[in-house]
Amino acid sequence: MREERLLERLRAWKEKSGRRAEEDSGRIVESVLRHLTRILNTKRGNVPIAEDYGIPDLTDFLSLPSESVNEIERSLRQVIQRYEPRLKVQRVSFVPSEAGDLSLRFEIVSRLATSPKKGPVHFQTIVDANGKVSVVG
Repeated sequence: MREERLLERLRAWKEKSGRRAEEDSGRIVESVLRHLTRILNTKRGNVPIAEDYGIPDLTDFLSLPSESVNEIERSLRQVIQRYEPRLKVQRVSFVPSEAGDLSLRFEIVSRLATSPKKGPVHFQTIVDANGKVSVVG
């Protein structure tokens, strides 16, 4: 049950009072995916108890100089490292979109902290023109 966040574990415990002896990496990845979606859809400065929780507003990205990509990659890496301890981020990379596509894509390559010997875990974030972030695993 360690593979899930506290509230997820409480819900599961209420539904099934049994315990499992081994971790399920699939459930960990699903839980991380849900949590990353929450983190990356929160604008930095909107959480009173953690001013650095979330990401900067990305809706104006298209009007920014190209060197801003490195800053966004760094920002994504930092917020994930700080607020998703189940992941050890190895790389966050900008993925160029097709011409005319008004979305931003970033690939996140990481390893599960609880299972470091397993292969890398890949996530892709897609930021649409409204600033909504989708995360796919």
